[in-house]
Amino acid sequence: MKQMNKVIGYARVSSAKGTQTVDAQVEKLKESGCDLIFSETVSTRKIEQERPELMKCLASLRKGDTLKISTLARLGRTQREVINRLNDLQAEGINLVTLDGLVNTEALGKFAPILIGLLTGLNEVERDLIQERVNASVEHRRKTGGDLGGRPKTSDKKEKLVIRLREDGDSYREIREQTGLGLATIRRIIADNEKVEVGIT
Repeated sequence: MKQMNKVIGYARVSSAKGTQTVDAQVEKLKESGCDLIFSETVSTRKIEQERPELMKCLASLRKGDTLKISTLARLGRTQREVINRLNDLQAEGINLVTLDGLVNTEALGKFAPILIGLLTGLNEVERDLIQERVNASVEHRRKTGGDLGGRPKTSDKKEKLVIRLREDGDSYREIREQTGLGLATIRRIIADNEKVEVGIT
């Protein structure tokens, strides 16, 4: 007996605070005809292995099944993760439908790989452009004598002021109020000065 293909939904929100709950997503997935729905509240910073309901959802899918989600963002933390997941689903013969109407690989049929290929290509272009901008920025700073560390150097005058205030017994907070520097910068200046005093280079 041939097994019927399933329609499985996945809902996720990153926080349970305020009105942000999975209820609205789950309700829409039910209305769209899902046979089974997995849902969870988990930070977008968590890797997929730390999203138990997503892992269960993906494990339950078989060739010919359809995965429904509210938007593509439910599939991963980054654009690359989302596109990789699209490729995986396509390779496994699993359809993907987003309720916002952006993607419906089942309706696209043989054109689905073309869409995914296009999205993959755009991701590669974006990555190359970002790398190109970084390289151009580094080259510009190298030619103009800029700081390649990406952080503006604190003036010697302010560094000496920080050290003097600290020697006078001022707290980090008091030094920040008088110099306008961030606490991390103040700590770095004081730490560097202490290394010099004890002969550490």
